[in-house]
Amino acid sequence: MDASALIAYLRGEQGAEIVESVLMDRNNECTAHAINLCEVFYDFMRAENEETALNVIADLSSVGLVIRNDMDFPFWQTAARIKAKYRRVSLADCLAIALADRLGCEIVTSDHHEFDALVDQGVCRVMFIR
Repeated sequence: MDASALIAYLRGEQGAEIVESVLMDRNNECTAHAINLCEVFYDFMRAENEETALNVIADLSSVGLVIRNDMDFPFWQTAARIKAKYRRVSLADCLAIALADRLGCEIVTSDHHEFDALVDQGVCRVMFIR
């Protein structure tokens, strides 16, 4: 999961029902990199306050979202290679791509502007929520 999908779910935005169905499907192990959760945290902290930000992270954990802290040399090197080649992709999304690559799974996102070209080039598999 990238931050855009998680924020859509938490705010009840368009696509929230897709994220919810993926999160609630016990056949899935939903993960997010800590840096992507950092984006969720600061989004809610800016819009509301730190208590709300802490609560939304707790809510995500309570529905089974697994927080990954991968940052070993091969992992961050993969993310850096993606960033170097696809400059317009945010570093946080490069970490999400590296995590999806490591786990052999697809990324759940709403970010067409960052992921459309990557999908077209076979860099990663993506489930767009809208």
